[in-house]
Amino acid sequence: MKRREFIVLLGSIAAYWPLRASAEPANVPRIGLLWPGPTAPVSPRMESFRRGLREHGYVDGRNVVIELRYAQNGPQQLPDLAADLARMKVDVIWTAGDLAPKVAQQATGTIPIVCIADDIVGSGIVANLAQPGGNITGLSIFAPELSAKRLEMLKRIVPGLSRVAALRDTTGTAQAIETTKAAQALKINLQIVEVRDRDHLADVFEAARKEHAEALNIFSSPFLASLTREIVTFALENKLPSIFQWREQAEAGGLASYGPSLTETWRQSAVIVAKILKGARPADLPVEQPAKLELVINQKTAKELGLEVPLDLLIRADDVIE
Repeated sequence: MKRREFIVLLGSIAAYWPLRASAEPANVPRIGLLWPGPTAPVSPRMESFRRGLREHGYVDGRNVVIELRYAQNGPQQLPDLAADLARMKVDVIWTAGDLAPKVAQQATGTIPIVCIADDIVGSGIVANLAQPGGNITGLSIFAPELSAKRLEMLKRIVPGLSRVAALRDTTGTAQAIETTKAAQALKINLQIVEVRDRDHLADVFEAARKEHAEALNIFSSPFLASLTREIVTFALENKLPSIFQWREQAEAGGLASYGPSLTETWRQSAVIVAKILKGARPADLPVEQPAKLELVINQKTAKELGLEVPLDLLIRADDVIE
């Protein structure tokens, strides 16, 4: 490159940089979003979150800024990410699951925290739903109870079901306990397999094969949700009926899902964030619950697996994917 061309290029960059720097709003509230998954939250999560903020007057990039941090190197990265948000002195930290909220609590005792927790009381994040106290509140989706219900649905859909592999992450203790109780009542041999990281997934699948699993029950977990594509592919290749927490996982090819609406849950959590940005204290905001649970059945997957879903479940379903 000639000297004159280089000088012109530098001038162009200098002219461009202030415009970029000034494009970000100054002196506006900042939301630190601490996501425990290894990749950025996929649709419809962020869209729903931004919609909830907009409903209460906050537009990302205009009068509020979202600082996203996600654990691309695994859950062990969460403490550093939470500490980074605390050092930035964001106005509120949003997070999900059972591990990440605890990590956020350890990083700050003053910055308000809003979470979507799998089991907010059972995991020790708060002591009381009505009076969470401290600097944290949010939603609890009661994942342990829902996991047990999903096992019951698998039993109804799969004739003679006797062996189920349940996939959990490192924090799924309460879900494991409730699902084990349900398995005993249903006379199902339950194999609980822990998924520690994405690279460990092949070993998990091999363990399920060795135990002759006849179906999969995937626990609620932001980390496991990020592995939906891989889990669904394994399930279909091995003719294993699979049941998940979220509608989107049934739409991706799982046999069924039963749980709250992912779209509505993220929107609802954003509304709580907006309340805090307007001055509410987390200690004064009771932990909320999902407004509705939805059952989704993928009839296309059922046919591929040679299964006939009971008519009453099809009638009860909020959506049937043909």
